[in-house]
Amino acid sequence: MKSLSFAALIGLFSVGAVIAADKYDPTSETLKLLGKMKVGLYDWPQWGGSSHRNNTPQGKNIPYEWDLTTGENILWAVPLGSQTYGNPVVANGKVFVGTNNTHGYLKRYPSKVDLGCLLAFEEKTGKFLWQASSPKLPSGRVNDWPQQGICSTVFCDDTRLWYNTSRGEVLCLDVEGFHDGENDGPFKAEANENKDEADIIWRYDLMGTLGVFQHNMCSCSLTCFGDYCFVITGNGVDDDHITIPAPNAPSFICLNKNTGKLLWTDKSPGLNILHGQWSSPCVFEAGGQEQVVMGGGDGWLYSFDPAGDGKGGAKLLWKFDGNPKESMYSLGGRATRNHIIGTPVFYDGYVYSGVGEDPEHGEGVGHYYCIDPTKRGDISLELALGADGKEIPPRRLQCVDTKKGEKAVPNKNSGAVWHYDAVDRNKNGKMDFEEVMHRTIGSAAIKDDLLFISDFAGLVHCLDAKKTENGKPVVYWTHDMFAAAWGSVLIVDGKVYVGDEDGDITVFELSKKLKILAENNMINSIYSTPIVANDTLFISNKSTLFAIKEGAKLKGGVKQGATSSGAGE
Repeated sequence: MKSLSFAALIGLFSVGAVIAADKYDPTSETLKLLGKMKVGLYDWPQWGGSSHRNNTPQGKNIPYEWDLTTGENILWAVPLGSQTYGNPVVANGKVFVGTNNTHGYLKRYPSKVDLGCLLAFEEKTGKFLWQASSPKLPSGRVNDWPQQGICSTVFCDDTRLWYNTSRGEVLCLDVEGFHDGENDGPFKAEANENKDEADIIWRYDLMGTLGVFQHNMCSCSLTCFGDYCFVITGNGVDDDHITIPAPNAPSFICLNKNTGKLLWTDKSPGLNILHGQWSSPCVFEAGGQEQVVMGGGDGWLYSFDPAGDGKGGAKLLWKFDGNPKESMYSLGGRATRNHIIGTPVFYDGYVYSGVGEDPEHGEGVGHYYCIDPTKRGDISLELALGADGKEIPPRRLQCVDTKKGEKAVPNKNSGAVWHYDAVDRNKNGKMDFEEVMHRTIGSAAIKDDLLFISDFAGLVHCLDAKKTENGKPVVYWTHDMFAAAWGSVLIVDGKVYVGDEDGDITVFELSKKLKILAENNMINSIYSTPIVANDTLFISNKSTLFAIKEGAKLKGGVKQGATSSGAGE
């Protein structure tokens, strides 16, 4: 039997399909989840706001235009390091953001000392409170890339926060630092108890304890659910980009968030890790089953029971291959096989996720999916069969080699609702640049059944999250920002915000029709994602954190090459 093309075979599963159209409001769902935490109802205490990871906060009168020169609508602006990739988090009156040390907030670590830094500021004024410092690993760039700082986003609840350091550690900190006059434990070996330094509650060393070999850095934005803390370890290749030094080290782990005790591990990607593992977990309930979904460095999504198997191992619910079986991996833009960097998003009973690669390897071929998480087992779009007709287990570089008589066939158990790689919207018989999904390292934001995803080629795609035609989502529009998008999308107050490497924040109307409301230049490249908390917009460029609020005015504005701080007038 002749195998079907990857682009065509999904139509076998969902020709003319329409997902059930019950009204679903992700903002209300997030507020319900926030209501179960000890944070402000309109805070934004983790990446994506909640464990569903859908960046759709509550907000009103959120500006879509501001002026850094005059300070119009700028509440405050504070300096960060020179490379900022972590997203701001706002909880209980404080703002936390990861960066490097080139600003040099601490006297004992002047700006010439390379560190990973987590900074804490006062939400209302931008006043610096304290810094957590992570000295660089002696092994160098293969494990801890110079000047990259803290690339993860914290999870904060009540008086504690959790995050991954650039050294491959999971830290639990006291949000007050030493401002409360206490050294909380059990960890009490801090270098000092100065009020401008962090108070560590507990520390878990992924490399030293589990033998993880992180490639370049550990950048997972962990999440917590109940007493569980879920982490993707960053285990990856050596500097030759071929050898996997620790294939038996776990890729996915669960810790007790109160004590740091290891509860379960999983090493599924193993020898099939392509490069690194830099995605983040997503937690939700679907079909009566709680699930934690993690993106692997082999391009597969894995869903586990959050409680594990009760024996220190994971309990797998389903897995999904994000790559065509005939795709081939190699470093660079010519590869057609990718891993998963963006965070999976849960919306109205479905999981949305795409594939990507380290940005230095180019924009490349991309795929984005809607997946039914109530399925079990291997729910990939395809199965790989050998020349003998038997199923082939996963392989690292290429799963199906047609020259050897191998083939990809439709998976009757597939959980794929739709697959987006390209849609010929203008019906000219070819796929134009703006009709193609490229690699993405971002995550979708979805509201009113409109899904927005940016890719590394600089395109913003607006899709229908539910309607399909021949296995493809309905695509309403795409827009070329002419600069790569590293971060993800924000939807708030009827508007869509996306940042790019040129330093522009493009603001669209939340609509099936393309309408650009404004473009705001932020002076420096944007590698993170805008967020909203308590009716204030927070944006980090490479070197500055901005708080933007309707009616605020920062005296003197923000000068090019410099930053200012102070409450809006």
